[in-house]
Amino acid sequence: MADVGEILMSVLSTIRVPKPGDRVHKDECALSFSSPESEGGLYLCMNSFLGFGSQYVDRHHARTGQRAYLHITRTRKAKEDDSNSGSGHPPKKKPTRLAIGIEGGFDVEQEQYEEDVKVVILPDRQEVTVEDLGSMPDVVRERVSLSMTGIMAADSVSHTLQVQQWDGEVRQESRHAADLKQLDNGVKIPPSGWRCEVCDLQENIWMNLTDGKVLCGRRYFDGSGGNNHALLHFQETGYPLAVKLGTITPDGADVYSYDEDDMVLDSKLPEHLSHFGIDMMTMEKTERTMTELEIAVNQRVGEWEVIQESGTTLRPLFGPGLTGMKNLGNSCYLNSVMQVLFTVPDFQSKYVSNIDKIIDEAPSDPTQDFKTQVAKLGYGLLSGEYSKPAPDPGDENGASEPRGDQIGIAPRMFKALVGRGHPEFSTNRQQDAQEFLLHFINMVERNCRSGANPSEAFRFLVEERIVCQQSEKAKYTQRVDYIVQLPVPIDQATNTEELQEAERRREEGDSSAPTVRAQIPFTACMAALSEPEILTDFWSSAVQTKTTATKTTRFASFPDHLVIQIKKFTFGLDWVPKKLDVSIDVPDTLDLSALRAMGQQPGEELLPEVAPPPLMTPDVEVKGILGSHGNEEDDSLYSPLLSPVLDDSTVSQLCEMGFPLEACRKAVYYTGNTGIDAAMNWIMGHMDDPDFSAPLVLPGCSSGAGTTPTESLSEEHLATIVSMGFSRDQATKALRATSNVLDRAVDWIFSHLDDLESMEVSEGGRSAAESEGGRDPPPGPRVRDGPGKYELIAFISHMGTSTMCGHYVCHIKKDQQWVIFNDQKVCASEKPPKDLGYLYFYRRMAE
Repeated sequence: MADVGEILMSVLSTIRVPKPGDRVHKDECALSFSSPESEGGLYLCMNSFLGFGSQYVDRHHARTGQRAYLHITRTRKAKEDDSNSGSGHPPKKKPTRLAIGIEGGFDVEQEQYEEDVKVVILPDRQEVTVEDLGSMPDVVRERVSLSMTGIMAADSVSHTLQVQQWDGEVRQESRHAADLKQLDNGVKIPPSGWRCEVCDLQENIWMNLTDGKVLCGRRYFDGSGGNNHALLHFQETGYPLAVKLGTITPDGADVYSYDEDDMVLDSKLPEHLSHFGIDMMTMEKTERTMTELEIAVNQRVGEWEVIQESGTTLRPLFGPGLTGMKNLGNSCYLNSVMQVLFTVPDFQSKYVSNIDKIIDEAPSDPTQDFKTQVAKLGYGLLSGEYSKPAPDPGDENGASEPRGDQIGIAPRMFKALVGRGHPEFSTNRQQDAQEFLLHFINMVERNCRSGANPSEAFRFLVEERIVCQQSEKAKYTQRVDYIVQLPVPIDQATNTEELQEAERRREEGDSSAPTVRAQIPFTACMAALSEPEILTDFWSSAVQTKTTATKTTRFASFPDHLVIQIKKFTFGLDWVPKKLDVSIDVPDTLDLSALRAMGQQPGEELLPEVAPPPLMTPDVEVKGILGSHGNEEDDSLYSPLLSPVLDDSTVSQLCEMGFPLEACRKAVYYTGNTGIDAAMNWIMGHMDDPDFSAPLVLPGCSSGAGTTPTESLSEEHLATIVSMGFSRDQATKALRATSNVLDRAVDWIFSHLDDLESMEVSEGGRSAAESEGGRDPPPGPRVRDGPGKYELIAFISHMGTSTMCGHYVCHIKKDQQWVIFNDQKVCASEKPPKDLGYLYFYRRMAE
């Protein structure tokens, strides 16, 4: 065997010192979830700085020829026992700050490790310690030492992505504080005994710092809080700052800025309070601060306790398909969605069954490869390799019963990859699980251009039938979808009397009034989904004017797996987001056969395919799409002749409400400048449209800026649409009709299936027979179909006041046993709260 020093000298050119910007993956294997704490440790390539577990380092060596690796192992230090606790498990301190990982905040245990680092040379795995370097030539010792030191000093990629601390009490100085206007109206506020000046409520009382008005605060999602009178006062007067009475102490108080919509600091608070006769130095705290209320919400008995099944001792489960996932800081939405998706056979066969082939074909940097990272995650969840009890720091002999926590997996690389470039999923903020599910499905669609596409398991066609009430003629359109959004008819609650009684007691200031949850029958939700919708401003091509129509939505196909979203999140009258606290008796089995679309009925006439007349500038002459400024060879110049005349004041009013500009323009255009009410109704009816925010495309024009030349179409967009079962010619036509915008093109293509079926020659001049090997392409997307009978296999639940906060857990049915996945805790479920779910996953029942 050659001398180790000679070997290091021969490979010295492959040993690099990390530079700023280098990605050092020293905490996680690129192909598995092995880490320095795992058996065998982690081998870090000293050239690419990619990490590999012991089972994959030889593969990387054989593939790249790299020989020098830094071997990092960590061993957990035994924790010192607390002298005040006989069990070794002292009770956790109650949180006093809305924070994570800092004194007084929610506890995040930081394990302590002993670290061992040495250089290993493959293929013989010869080891070189720091002490060994002392006897080697200077050039070797210097180069290797610098590399080792640089690697260990560099921040790992996972470290930069992980939340170390979070403090919800860090507040910014209000921009209104320095120059706040205060009225000399003679108002003086007593030191106690405050009541809302409107409703006499005595809790959650706020004083406006401009005029001294004493009013109640906002109403919370569960009906508690106040009656919004302080907020309404701001909306009427514009006076921005209010202080919560009862929280004033010599150290400060809760100050809220309605204009900035956040808790703020007021550096002149003593002066502002003194204006109304309040001496801050003599005040004592009598009310809970907003921080304390937030902490209470995160610990309160009710929804959180029920969904997490906290009131019972749950039996931990371990083994294949029972692997927990670490919370990386508000990543529970991702954990819950991915746990459920990898119970679907399509995702298992696509990524887990082929993992060896996927890894063999992985690019040089597998951390950036979608297929590799999804396969790594799927194998980690299903293999059982990481489904082992987490070590108990107080149990060195391993004699105690296993706890619910697991070693589990930390999906850092996966989260970084799927969130890259996304304004929300790239952050560590809480997100909507439904939005993430659609985001991930979209990524699967884009990355499955050939071969099996597992998202087909959820894909289905929706048929919309619109009937003009005046002519009784119908129009049929189809669109693709992945989720059924189920409305919640709150007026159909079966416990209305209990709700009214609880509301009455709350309004009377009864603090002991129970929080009553509305009981909504699932059948009422399904009835609300299937009932016809009345369209009051429908432009009928049959009668060439606006009239009333009815729109009915049905399933044109039934998917293998059906996802149902309960639309719990809505907006109140003041446009404040709120969550409906409801209980719905969601069934274990579901039969949707009655909602099967029937298509055109015998003897039914269809509406003529005529677009509504565009709103034209009265003093111009219509000369066609290109007008006098374009030509067939160069359509880059677009004639302004088809520019619509829109009511700017209506557009502005809609924009001020927070809607996108292009959506506001379309609302005004399609309602014919008939006013704010009609435009607002249009917006509310089209908010879920895929092209809601897309630019206004005029009838008779293929795009808002002329047609898009075939040469400029995105090859990636073309490949995505072709992978859905359409020909390249059909994909080209869709993209050209929608200005090369992928989402709009997909929506367009499903609305023009009849046109595409009869399409013989494409705009590119190639016939359909010439594409796809001379075979006629399928006219529509690859959608599976079958009976509409389903059984419930999983559901994801949300706890909290908004999708942007709170916590997600999921329940999955495994071998007829419900299992709760709560991040790293995986346990047998005793009382699965099926009535409180947010997303429900059904599987088609075998005939």
